[in-house]
Parts: sequence; C-alpha cells; structure tokens
Amino acid sequence: MNGLVLLGISVAILVIAYLLYGRYLVRTWNIDPTRKTPAQEFEDGEEYVPTSPTVVFGHQFASIAGAGPINGPIIAAMFGWLPTIIWLLAGTVFFGGVHDFVALYASVKNQGKSIGHVIEIYIGKTGKRLFLLFVWLFSILIAAAFADIVAGTFVGFDAQGDPIEANASVASTSLLFIAVAALLGFLIRKKRLSDMASGIISVDMLVFCIVMGIFFPLYLSKTLWMYLIFGYIFVGSIVPIWSLGQARNYLNSFLLVAMMIAAFIGVIFTAPEISIPAFTGFEVNGNYLFPSLFVTIACGAISGFHSLVATGTASKEISNERYMLPISYGAMLLETLLAVLALISVGSLAVGGKLPSGTPPQIFATAVSGFLHKIGLSERISFTLISLAISSFVFTTLDTVARLGRLTFQEFFAGSEHTKPSRLIWLLTRKPVASACTLIFAYLLAILGYQNIWPLFGAANQLLAALTLIACAVFLKKTRRRGFMLFAPTCIMLGVTFTSLIFTIRDKGAKYFNGTLSLAADGVQLLFGVLLLVLGVIVVVACVVKLGKKTQDLDVVTIKGV
Repeated sequence: MNGLVLLGISVAILVIAYLLYGRYLVRTWNIDPTRKTPAQEFEDGEEYVPTSPTVVFGHQFASIAGAGPINGPIIAAMFGWLPTIIWLLAGTVFFGGVHDFVALYASVKNQGKSIGHVIEIYIGKTGKRLFLLFVWLFSILIAAAFADIVAGTFVGFDAQGDPIEANASVASTSLLFIAVAALLGFLIRKKRLSDMASGIISVDMLVFCIVMGIFFPLYLSKTLWMYLIFGYIFVGSIVPIWSLGQARNYLNSFLLVAMMIAAFIGVIFTAPEISIPAFTGFEVNGNYLFPSLFVTIACGAISGFHSLVATGTASKEISNERYMLPISYGAMLLETLLAVLALISVGSLAVGGKLPSGTPPQIFATAVSGFLHKIGLSERISFTLISLAISSFVFTTLDTVARLGRLTFQEFFAGSEHTKPSRLIWLLTRKPVASACTLIFAYLLAILGYQNIWPLFGAANQLLAALTLIACAVFLKKTRRRGFMLFAPTCIMLGVTFTSLIFTIRDKGAKYFNGTLSLAADGVQLLFGVLLLVLGVIVVVACVVKLGKKTQDLDVVTIKGV
C-alpha cells in the first residue's frame, strides 16, 4: 500500500465526515448561537473565561493530542495496517468525534460543569461520586505515567553518565516555553490581542525558545526533573487557567501543527510504501485483536480523556455555541490525521514486513526526518525538532490532567451550596490541598516507572469514554433530544474495556496464586484493575436503569438552557 494513497483517502473521509455527519449532529442537537455560554454567564477570571475560539481550539487540540495518536497506531501496526486504519477512521467519525462533541455539548448546556455533575442531575448523587472517584484514579494514572515519560525525555545523562545533548536541548526549550507562555497569557487576557497578533507572537516565541534551547542545553538528572515537573504542574493546576495552562497549550499547538505539516509534506513528496502486511492475524505475540486493537489505539479513534478536557476547561471558555463543533469534533478529526501519519511512518520504516525497533516517538521522528531529508532538509535538525514537538505535547497533556485531577477531587468532596461544610471538607476543597492530594499519589506511582502503569491506561481511558457516552445518552433522553447515535459506540466500548480489564485481573490473579506476583508492578495493576472494573460496572448499571425508564419532565429547574 502506498502511503500517499492512504493519506489521501483518510483526508477525504475526515473532511466529508465533518461536513456531513458533524453538521448533522449540530442540527440534531439544536445548537443555539444566540444563547449565552457558561463562560459569559459565569465569568470569574479563573476557570470561566470567554476566549477566542482559535485559542480554545489550540488549547483543546494540544491537550488531547500528546503522544497518544503516535504511540497507539505504531504499536497496533503489529496487527497490520488495514485493521489499524479502519479503526482509526471509523472510530473517530462515529465514536471519538461524537464522544467529544456530546461531552462538550452536555457540559455547555449544564453551566459548564463536568460529566460528574451531569450524572448527578440525571442519574443521582451516588452515581456522580462513583464516577468522580473513577476519574480521579484515572487522572492519577495519567499524571504518573506522563510525568515519568517527560522526565525520561528531559534527562541529560545516559546510564554511563555521558551527556545527552538532544534531551538537554528539549528540556531547556520546554522550560522556556513555560516562561514565555506566562507572558503570552498576560498579553492575550489583559491586552486583548487579536487572533492574528497572538498567532504571530506565538510563532516568534516558539522560534526564540527553540534556538535558545539548542544553544543552551540543560543537563539534569531524572530524579531532579521529577521534582521540577511535579512542582511545575502543582503550580499550573491552581493558578488561573488563562495565566499559564491555556497559553502554553495554545503556544504548543503551533508546534504540533508545524510537525504535522512537515510530516504531511514529507509523505506527499516521497509517497512512501507501507511495507507491513495488510493483516497479520487475530493473535500476535499473545495479544488478541479484540480487545487489544481497540484499547491500544485510544487517542486517534476515541479517548475518554478528551471528555475531561472538554468539560473541565473548554466548556468554560467557549464564547459561542457555534464553536463547539470545530473545537470538539474538528479537533478529534485533526488528531486522527496525526495518527494516520504515524501509521504511514512506521510502515515506511518496516523491512520485509518486520516493524522497526525503538519507541514509537523515536520511530515517528526517524521516519518524518527521513521524509524531510529526501526533499533537502537536514535530517539531524528535523529529528531534533520532531522529537521536541512530541516531548512538548506529552508535557502539555500533563499540564491539563493535573488541573483536571484537582477539579475532580474538589468536586468529589464539595457538598451542597446551601449547607456549610465541615472544617475537614473545607480544607480538602482548597485548591492547593486538592492538587497536592492528587499529585502526591501520582508521584508515588511515577517512581515505579510508566511501564508498570501503562497497561492499565488504555483500558481505563476507553472505559471512561464508554461511561461518558452512556451518561450523555441519559442526558439526551431526559432532555428529549435524539441520542441513538451514542448507543452502538457505548455498547462496543463497554465490551472492549470490560474484556480488557477482566483479562488483566485474570492474568495478575494467576500470578498471585502462583506466587510470582510483583507487588510493585503487578500488584498496582491488579488493585487499580479491580477498582476500575467495579466502579465502571456500578456506574453503567445506574445509567442503564435510568435509560430504561420512561422520559419524564425534569424536576431540576436551576439548569438554564437544557
């Protein structure tokens, strides 16, 4: 299969999906451009901040992309390029895009609150608390895994103590990104920069940071980087979103788009051949096509993490409902394009049907730099810049999940607005305390290494997507909106994730009874696997019970616009 042909087919399908199916969803759910959005109605300068749609799109896209759409397709290529591309395209059009759109839509229609709040209104308080506990555990998993990955890409020395210049340059550039993001956030918020002005300044800042990072690399150990990373995301999770997180994500979105354009141009001009089989089998190296393919490819097809970003930040920043489609469905389709480029990259490096060695980011950077080298650019510089882009976006996801974990922890302990909380509850719902409680557990897990956490990430992520879909299905039914397009994705993803978690529990349980269980690695996976499965089943049962009941008029009158 030729990579250029595959890319052309993918782009055509994604564009048609946006123009037809995306707009169909807009008409079906009655998007109202005349209504005030939560960002306008509850503006507080902290979380609720009316923002330019360009900035919100950049924030959303940079937050959801990360390393997921690169890692997943490259790993899943072991099953062949055909099942991988089918799941990427069908998944994003009918699963992931719908999931992101309906999550954002439900949140905007409910005062910009989280999916947990939506569950409380339409399902009950118990369902909400269980869902929030699930999300909090999931946030800890992501923060731990991604912090370890970021620290690994920043470490300035190898096992022998020799300096690693590329890593040190990436680390230095990333720190500069933080500093200039604070300045950019101030300019956008206080000086009311136009989209064009903020874009020009962002590009200039990016170039400055990259050049300075290359000339002034920073060499630090992984242990020290872990301290610095957790210290940064602690601060980033409690300051106003416009002052750091939103601006940094917007800044990084330019780098991500530039990386995608470079890969896109490289594929167009080199038309690489995909040298892996179309299909290798239903079982490869002990991994079964079902559920492995659908869990391995999360970002790029469907990802529960996207709903946390959409309802935790984007829904509080949108200034008009008409922007919901491009910010949610559109960003999801663009992320899938990155996943397709990753698939073409791994296929182009395969030899005799054998996948290349190395980590997925290394494979992607090697392939893209090779494409660019063939059209006259320096392979070394291209490789460095692509690696920098990938590392920056893992860091960006880490920014976002730290804030989401803090918000979820606060919401879990928050009581009714009409009752005075106890001193303990008051303390736990303070921003610094809620963030510290989340990140301390994440740090302890990160010490184990992301390899011991990652096997659970895919299943937990997809189960979160399924729970979001079924909760939104209840919301649509209760508010007399059509939600049939959510039923098939919900059922399929529940089957995938429950099967994956059961397999994990079975395998780790067998190790326990055989006396070969490693407490640090297998024990953590067994504990989290059981917790996630139990919480998921309880939330699903509560939602199914509500779906089975006849639609009744809502007795909640405080929610406007539903």
